[in-house]
Amino acid sequence: MLPLGDENPTRLTPMVNWSIIVACSLVFLWQTSAGQNHFLLTIVNYGLIPARILTGSGYYTFLTNIFLHGGWSHLLGNMLFLAIFGDNIEDCCGHLRYLAFYLVSGMVASAVWMLTTWGAPIPAVGASGAISGVLGAYLILYPTARVRTLISAGLFWRIIRVPAWMMIGLWFLYQLLLAAIPINTGVAYWAHIGGFASGMVLARIIKPKLRRTRVFPIDFDESTL
Repeated sequence: MLPLGDENPTRLTPMVNWSIIVACSLVFLWQTSAGQNHFLLTIVNYGLIPARILTGSGYYTFLTNIFLHGGWSHLLGNMLFLAIFGDNIEDCCGHLRYLAFYLVSGMVASAVWMLTTWGAPIPAVGASGAISGVLGAYLILYPTARVRTLISAGLFWRIIRVPAWMMIGLWFLYQLLLAAIPINTGVAYWAHIGGFASGMVLARIIKPKLRRTRVFPIDFDESTL
């Protein structure tokens, strides 16, 4: 399931959300600007390496790693999710609180991944932990918002509209399943889980202060799909 957009209008211009997308894109262009060795050095120097943290250094990488990416597909996939779901969380929180929410979710995700890979010498990079926090908050705040989703039906693809709780819930179950499989997939699924849980908790803390926007009810009539 690939989300293409949501039907959840906002009132605020998502300046912070778009700034994060631009920042991640510019950082990736910098990563890839001077050849493979430079690209690898950016990951080693600014990615989160648990073994380095345990030596008492590199604490800044809890923050810097969430602006790095390992490839074009990694970047584009993350930015797609952020563009679709992040604007509504910013609309709720306001600009500064959304920035704080995003960074805290990303750092919590990094910390959870470090705890599950204690002492590992492998760097982790990517905004997906912070974006998982956005998804967790969206699930709490807008469970019935419709999400236009691309699904595969054999050799054909179809766009359907599903409630956010279904799309995000299935995504989270997928993360849990792959995190439980004892194989190295090269993806920090526990960071996704940690970020998601962080977003859900933060959404409940800030919920009384949120500027909620109107969400249209779900209609499961097949003629609307």
